[in-house]
Amino acid sequence: MPADTASADTLFRRITDYANRADPYPLYAELREHKVARQEDGKYLVGTYDEIAALLHDPRVSSDLRNRAEPDPSIAPPEGLPPSFIGRDDPEHDRLRRLTMRPFGPPHSPGRIDALRGDISRIAGQLADGLRGRSSFDLVDDFAFPLPVTVICDLLGVPSEDIPQVHTWADTVVSGLDFTPGEDPEARRHAAYEARSAMGRYLGELAEKRRRGPTGDMLSALANEDGPEGALTQQELMVTTVLLLIAGHETTVNLITNGMLTLLRNPEALERLRAEPELMPRAVEELLRYEPPVQFLPQRTPLADIEVAGVTIPKGAPLVLVLASGSRDPLRFPDPDRFDPGRRDNQHFGFGSGIHNCFGAPLARLETQIALTTLINLLDGPRLLKDPPEYRNSPVLRGPRHLLLGQG
Repeated sequence: MPADTASADTLFRRITDYANRADPYPLYAELREHKVARQEDGKYLVGTYDEIAALLHDPRVSSDLRNRAEPDPSIAPPEGLPPSFIGRDDPEHDRLRRLTMRPFGPPHSPGRIDALRGDISRIAGQLADGLRGRSSFDLVDDFAFPLPVTVICDLLGVPSEDIPQVHTWADTVVSGLDFTPGEDPEARRHAAYEARSAMGRYLGELAEKRRRGPTGDMLSALANEDGPEGALTQQELMVTTVLLLIAGHETTVNLITNGMLTLLRNPEALERLRAEPELMPRAVEELLRYEPPVQFLPQRTPLADIEVAGVTIPKGAPLVLVLASGSRDPLRFPDPDRFDPGRRDNQHFGFGSGIHNCFGAPLARLETQIALTTLINLLDGPRLLKDPPEYRNSPVLRGPRHLLLGQG
């Protein structure tokens, strides 16, 4: 390997190279040796647990790309389209997040997620029943995608007949997170912008219908909410519901698929969970550490010069927090490259941390616990037909595009 290929300033290029999608973890170990690695294009990568944790809680670190010294065309939002609350800083982030949380979870709607347990179990059971007797199937297309997308569409109030169009839009938006080295991102960005705009218009029109006739779903609540802090504007409602619809299933698809792949690679863990079903919540936390659906956060920016592990990261520089690397830091987790479904003290970065901790984490946890329990109990001797599987292009939302399984 040429010396420049293996240098620290090419780590991001190598991490995002599709050739390393199946196993980026050796590159993360290399990153942790440096703690902070400045890249050839000016990015700063951080890969150690303590440093990532500190930065996720540091008010000097912004999530708003408008604070970059120079725009990054690979991830910059299109002109005229405002960022969602995950791309804003307080106080706007806090206001939008609290308004969105009111109809989603505690304290205003404490039972909404728990009330979905029966529906999620029913849908998972129906999907798994459809796999019975089949000698082979694709876990992604036949189970891991239909489950969370059906749940989030039901939660928001999106009609089932519109789910295929939602899938198409979501795939296009997520493709905008691809960082294929040497490829001009403009075409992907434009397609992602068009898809996000189309989804926003669709959800805005659906919200207008819910204003005229509320149906008890979350979109009805968001459209008609007028609490002490006021209500979301129409544009805020459109941007927020696009975020909820995409984030509400894309990451969970990866978590379920990565989870089943991990269990089939570790059959002793699968048998343990079959014998001890009460261990599943802890196993899902370990999956979030070991094979997280979100690998890194590419959109952080220092608002001032910040010293991290002896390196000064200048104000306005692109800062990339490699969460998946931090969650395998041996200084924080004993034997980090081993999947241990009974692991304790598991404060991983699978859902981030700090004020931007994943909004939908309770739903993703519940869906994955039910999904994996259903699969290991109802499938007949499942086995991998292709390992490693074909992965999706995105290095940010990393997971198999297809997971071909056999049984019987």
